[in-house]
Amino acid sequence: MAAEIRQAVAAGIIVEIESMTELTRVASAGEELGLIPQVAVRVNPDFAVKGSGMRMGGGPQQFGIDAEVVPDVLSAAAGLGVDVLGFHIFAGSQNLNAEIIAEAQRRTVDLVTELAVHLPGELRYINLGGGFGIPYTEKDQPLDLDAVAANLHDLVEVITSRFPQAKPVIELGRYIVGECGVYVTQVVDRKISRGRTFLVVDGGMHHQLAASGNFGQAIRRNYPLVVGNRVDEAADESANVVGCLCTPLDLLGDDVALPPADIDDLIVIFQQGAYGLTASPTAFLGHPAPAEVLV
Repeated sequence: MAAEIRQAVAAGIIVEIESMTELTRVASAGEELGLIPQVAVRVNPDFAVKGSGMRMGGGPQQFGIDAEVVPDVLSAAAGLGVDVLGFHIFAGSQNLNAEIIAEAQRRTVDLVTELAVHLPGELRYINLGGGFGIPYTEKDQPLDLDAVAANLHDLVEVITSRFPQAKPVIELGRYIVGECGVYVTQVVDRKISRGRTFLVVDGGMHHQLAASGNFGQAIRRNYPLVVGNRVDEAADESANVVGCLCTPLDLLGDDVALPPADIDDLIVIFQQGAYGLTASPTAFLGHPAPAEVLV
């Protein structure tokens, strides 16, 4: 950790601190290197965002510094030789409700306004987080990006008027790449167990943990899934698509309507561009890693 912090400070990267411990580590790295580190404080807000796939702010959290403690942290930072640029508030992820996102962003700007008076200098950086979701199931409605953009347009005007030197930042990782990826795995066995069809594939949750429902889903729902080499055939069979690991958690599709599939057919799962292989237990049972192809 110390080496990573030194590298970030030396490169002039903004280090977002989430505790007093991290603040002192960054300050120590700056002193050792003869540099003034640029930092931002990640704030755990005093509000929660409903409708998010994962709540990452509000209440007790491992993320960020509680909003009510931030003034004391900023006071300590003033004597540590660091340059505090501003704040980062990320209250929740995978949200498809534009009004909830807009409300969270408005409350974030209000909270930043309250905290900015405790900064030793001008506010120059506001990370409003992200949380923009993508549809993973048939029931999901795509995010109304126009409504989010209209709200952000108004908020940027507010930020500019209150804090002329501030640079607002939005995180769009999942929204940009989530729909760009597909996961392809091959059927290695087809079996019937007490009336239910199981398609066993050569992949599974060690490649795509999120698709198995074990990465933040409160209620498991299937990702969009097709038999890639039979997309023009009628989906007149119900099947469970399961991975090759020795756990019932290794489930990629539960009671999915598919064309009759057999050994060597290809199962294709969509919405795999974010939280895919890198968020999966690839070493589980020693299976080989899959190939990744950029098209």
